[in-house]
Amino acid sequence: MKNKFQEFTDSQWQVIEKILNDQRKRKHSLRTIINAIFFINNTGVQWRNLDSKYPPWETIFYHFTQFKVRGVWEEILDSLVVLERKRQGKEDSPSLLAIDSQSVKKMQFIKEETGIDGGKNVNGRKRTILVDTLGLPFSIKVTAANISDNQAGILAVNLLKGKVPRLQKVTADMGYKNTFQEYIELNYKWEVEIAQKPESTKGFIPQKNRWQVERSFGWLNFRRRLFRDVEKTILSAEAMLQIAFISFIINKL
Repeated sequence: MKNKFQEFTDSQWQVIEKILNDQRKRKHSLRTIINAIFFINNTGVQWRNLDSKYPPWETIFYHFTQFKVRGVWEEILDSLVVLERKRQGKEDSPSLLAIDSQSVKKMQFIKEETGIDGGKNVNGRKRTILVDTLGLPFSIKVTAANISDNQAGILAVNLLKGKVPRLQKVTADMGYKNTFQEYIELNYKWEVEIAQKPESTKGFIPQKNRWQVERSFGWLNFRRRLFRDVEKTILSAEAMLQIAFISFIINKL
């Protein structure tokens, strides 16, 4: 995992450019604009403090917002996930996904859709993801932290519609037992496997078909923008997670 920010190489940009297929003429190149957005995601700098080598921050923020609203970040991520799965010799669609959540603190000025996760004593937001056995995300959902794992998990699973025709099983921990499990098995006919750590064990114990989701959350620690939730809206928070995963995957291709 690269700690220092590096702009897209020519080969990496060719992959992104092919997915975007954007022929619109701009004052500033699209490559420069997207590099600036990834710089913010990686370094955690505020929009207004963007490095002067990039176009004005208003221009960069405008494109970030437009791509967010139009679902472009999700489109890029979904395409890269399929490319990486093919590179690894796997089918486009997985037969198994793992689900888990991460509650993160919010910055003081964040007021939209926040709450307190009583179990983890975190005042902020909850990130729920579903990943394949490679740790590649197929669904990303951000909610207030006081939303239960069951509720957030259902919202995240509903985002999978049309993406996973081969899916047969979802692995989860005890936080998703009962409501989530019943909903998935009733509405999607997928098996939900609940993993439980033996009571005698202490600390982190890798669980079969589930440790990859923990690793995926670990990847996010390499992005300073994500150490807390600093986004005013849920959509922006989800977009920043998508951008982070895009950067992880593009470095593998």
